Amino acid sequence: MNHEDIIQTILNDSNYSLSLFEEEEVNDLKGRIYTKVVNGNEKPYITCIIRDREIQLKPEEIVRQLYAKRLMDKYEYPKNRFAFEYPVSFGRETKNSDIVIFDRDSPETPYIIVELKKPKLKDGKDQLRSYCNATGAPIGIWTNGEQISHYHRKEPNYFIDITDIPNVNQTLGDITRERFTLKDLIINDKIANERKSLKDIILDMEDEVLANAGVDVFEEVFKLIFTKLYDETLSQHDKNRIEGFLDNELNDEERANYELVKQTLENFNDRNCRVMEFRNTGQTEIELYNKIQSLFDSAKEKWRGIFQDSSRFELSSSHLSVCISSLQDVKLFNSNLLVIDEAFEYLVNKSAKGEKGQYFTPRHVIDMCVKMLNPKRGEYMIDPAAGSCGFPVHTIFHLTGHLFENTEISDEDQEDILKVFGIDFDEKTVRVARTLNLIAGDGETNVLHLNSLDYERWNEYVNNHNWSQTYGSGYNRLEKLRESRNSNKDFDFDVLMANPPFAGDIKESRIIHKYELGFKNNGKAYSKIGRDILFIERNLDFLKSGGRMAIVLPQGRLNNSSDERIREFISEHARILAVVSLDQNTFKPHAGTKTSILFVQKWDNELCPVVEDYPIFFAVSEKTGKDNSGDYLYVHDENGQYKLDKNGHLIVNHDLHNHGGELPDGIAEEFISWAKDERLSFWEGD
Repeated sequence: MNHEDIIQTILNDSNYSLSLFEEEEVNDLKGRIYTKVVNGNEKPYITCIIRDREIQLKPEEIVRQLYAKRLMDKYEYPKNRFAFEYPVSFGRETKNSDIVIFDRDSPETPYIIVELKKPKLKDGKDQLRSYCNATGAPIGIWTNGEQISHYHRKEPNYFIDITDIPNVNQTLGDITRERFTLKDLIINDKIANERKSLKDIILDMEDEVLANAGVDVFEEVFKLIFTKLYDETLSQHDKNRIEGFLDNELNDEERANYELVKQTLENFNDRNCRVMEFRNTGQTEIELYNKIQSLFDSAKEKWRGIFQDSSRFELSSSHLSVCISSLQDVKLFNSNLLVIDEAFEYLVNKSAKGEKGQYFTPRHVIDMCVKMLNPKRGEYMIDPAAGSCGFPVHTIFHLTGHLFENTEISDEDQEDILKVFGIDFDEKTVRVARTLNLIAGDGETNVLHLNSLDYERWNEYVNNHNWSQTYGSGYNRLEKLRESRNSNKDFDFDVLMANPPFAGDIKESRIIHKYELGFKNNGKAYSKIGRDILFIERNLDFLKSGGRMAIVLPQGRLNNSSDERIREFISEHARILAVVSLDQNTFKPHAGTKTSILFVQKWDNELCPVVEDYPIFFAVSEKTGKDNSGDYLYVHDENGQYKLDKNGHLIVNHDLHNHGGELPDGIAEEFISWAKDERLSFWEGD
């Protein structure tokens, strides 16, 4: 057995990981492993740090040894307070708890219980809850080596999330202390420390309170995230101070090391920093409810048009208390929005039950399209099927160089931001998108609640007073881009990127009759037609001559014989630049459709002259970034731990682009090289 790979060999085909642990911790464990021949086979063993006897190493035992060592080294709990496989009685049945730390003043009483057996959080938490209730232990920990959760058992069946556990010289009161600043949030960020996603945390909240709270889960979680984002923006000044401090203390490479950033921030003086309000700090449940509702009211005032002025939390004060404890240590400002996107994708699809075929486009797919189409300052961009507005927001990132990171926006950048538009017909996703755009756009946005395909009825929206109050300014900017003053059909956009919904057909004849593709070759109109087909034509209407487009389509549109007329229509109006075939897992778990992205540029005498024969860039993605279940696959370092990028975020393992140099050059970089050789107008001079 290869000693260097021994740990990874043991973990293969298990649900355990070591990404939670540092390289030094893993190397220390490696150095203590030895092998023995048992029944003619070589087996890995270790001398247990608690039991002082030989133990065969299996996946669960690896995680137990690593975490027990951390409890001894980092939290300084002495060996004599530990027990492994501690028996817990349930009537006539006895089960063994993986790790127990006993109370300092009552050596027979469990103080902390650690559960490792269940690789999934929900199963593990159920087991942990039963152990804590049976023993009276006030603190419970679940980990599978990849994620970790800490809970405080306030009373039977009432568990709240806590940032961390107390060390040997602390109390629970020290962990739940009242003064908590942005510095503390960065250090204690649950997503970075516990390797959880926001979706995981929401699922946990559903299990704990939301499922049986009798409320609209989407609305209540949206309110919570909206309020939490606002609380973080109020600490913008502190963020600037922290960034300046870290810039002076660490270089770019060191800034990518989250553990080093945390250690460095311990020396940052936050005495004059704002105390964050989105926290359960031990006040009564009614007091907490009133505090969070007041914060929500202020957020509504700043970012108008998302919630009604009279909107309030529908959660009871006790349920709200649990949710605040779950979310308070999550840092939501994340440069690629993946943290928020995954959560809203789950909530929107759960709410819609898949009826509209909507799903959020993965951020690495969006980044590839933005890189390839290369939007430039001064150009106008639109997504007419915007969903959560991934394409518009990442276009803003590309144009301004500013990520979603709670920073001030210059007047020059604001001018470019207001040339980016998004339209969607689903009210819930529009509200999500407007929230993200209002923040990225510093209080203004061009995200509109309209049906792009049914453009002749836009006036019905415009004439609605409530609609105009929310969307009027953005719509006025959109009107200025119409080719004809009195028509909403044709526009003059430079760039369009879209992932239109596939599910469901358009059956309204009045809509079908507006489109050339709504008619058969014999001149008769279809009785029904796929949404994505009409979006192809509609998107080309939005573009001016020479404008360029990326659109996600079902693979069949590009190779089915029955769709030949669609391909001919595209060729008549535009040059086909590229076709990128995506893996079937790309849009899972909500859709398993095999898709491709079509890139085109409308014919134009100067920017894209009509030619009969021309080369086309074809590419096939072989690394989707997701597994068969639709979960993201992340890059690991040589020690099997998740690798973080320079922003401290996990890196999705894909081949679409190089992720700022963190990955090998991908499809986007190959296209850019090809586009420059072909002297495509939007890459000339770059």
